[in-house]
Amino acid sequence: MTGAGPQVGAGNGSAGPGSICLDVGSTWTKAVLVKPDGGLAGFAEHPTTSADVLTGVDAAVRAVSAARDEGGGRDPEVLVCSSVGGGLRLAVVGAERLAATEAGYRVARSAGSRVVHVHSGPLEPQDVRLRRRRRPGGGLRTGGADGGDPAVGRHNAARLARARIRYPIVLAGNIDAREDALALLRATGRTVVACDNVSPRPGELVPGTARAALEEMFSRHVLGGRGPATAPRFRRMARTMTPDAVRRGTAELARLSGRSVLLVDVGCGTTDVHSAHPGAERVSRTVEGDLGVRAAAEGVLVEAQTEEIVDPVEADLLAPAVRRMSSDPGFVPTDAGGAAEDRRIAALAAVVAARRHLRASLAGPTDTPAPIGLVVLAGGVFRRRDPGGLAAVAGTLRCDEMLGPLLEDAPILVDADFAVAPAGLLVASGRVEAAEALLRDHLLG
Repeated sequence: MTGAGPQVGAGNGSAGPGSICLDVGSTWTKAVLVKPDGGLAGFAEHPTTSADVLTGVDAAVRAVSAARDEGGGRDPEVLVCSSVGGGLRLAVVGAERLAATEAGYRVARSAGSRVVHVHSGPLEPQDVRLRRRRRPGGGLRTGGADGGDPAVGRHNAARLARARIRYPIVLAGNIDAREDALALLRATGRTVVACDNVSPRPGELVPGTARAALEEMFSRHVLGGRGPATAPRFRRMARTMTPDAVRRGTAELARLSGRSVLLVDVGCGTTDVHSAHPGAERVSRTVEGDLGVRAAAEGVLVEAQTEEIVDPVEADLLAPAVRRMSSDPGFVPTDAGGAAEDRRIAALAAVVAARRHLRASLAGPTDTPAPIGLVVLAGGVFRRRDPGGLAAVAGTLRCDEMLGPLLEDAPILVDADFAVAPAGLLVASGRVEAAEALLRDHLLG
């Protein structure tokens, strides 16, 4: 997030075609030119273009290609990951408002989604119109304990079936209404997934299977399954979602460093956290759709107060900046004060997301997280090379009551050269040595 047009930085030249690694985000499209030996030859970014995503993609590719030497031979391969869809906006329908709100919040957490609308009781035409105005990208139907009256669930399924909405829906309510609801909704060609009831008994919440379904829905949404990103050429290019590329890059970091790695990627619409251990096959990942530094900035302030990370005085001071961030996703601060507010919101997003990630990784209520060997901060907000500002972000993590004891003397590095996601793309394409060199030269030092 450093400017309004294509931004280019040249490295130390290139030999051979190399690769252009492209990350198409919900707000910014980033590109790096990687030489065959893994050296970074150039960087460019361009605002993601909403009317036609390929316009921004092509502009970023042209800009970063300018860093190539004259007579560079054949064109470099282009490797693409995408998070152009951003966080999944979720509309929830349930039987009782408080229960539906809590169920939606619990299911959406760490599944790349944020609740933008909650309705309780029977849906009427005006309720469907209000729901449509919230622009959801997915729906969650909850409500009614198993064995209860299925009438409201059937009514709402019929109402949604008649409505002019086509986003996918997760059914996680009273099992007695499930078959009828599935038949009604699938008959209209919608994507519908049936899950266990999130509230099988009064007062009980079991979000696991619905959250898994929502994660799968998010994985399709974030690639850009709707809107301008559905252009056939973009679908052929972007076969990997950005969290998957970062996951591979995090695993490579753990292998190279020989340390357990916690990577926090703060974006405009989501904050993703990855943790990996040397030699482990699995990388844990959580995606928070209500935490970000633009579209989801309001969620950061709400959750930071809930977690008691900020006090009411600071929350009031940050509120105008958060409203500006939320209303203008392309905003880039041009003064030191605005940049400091950006970093503070990003630091809060990182702490809240890391706390959630570590809690989710625990097997039982008495377990404690393992110490962290290396922390990496990724995201455009951290690529501003301000040592004092970044030190303040690191201090926020080290002073946190939950994270601090786990960090001890762990280094906190910043992916200032945008190396992790490109390294993941290189690993996925079989260029492991180039990925290793990129990470060693531009992150591990």
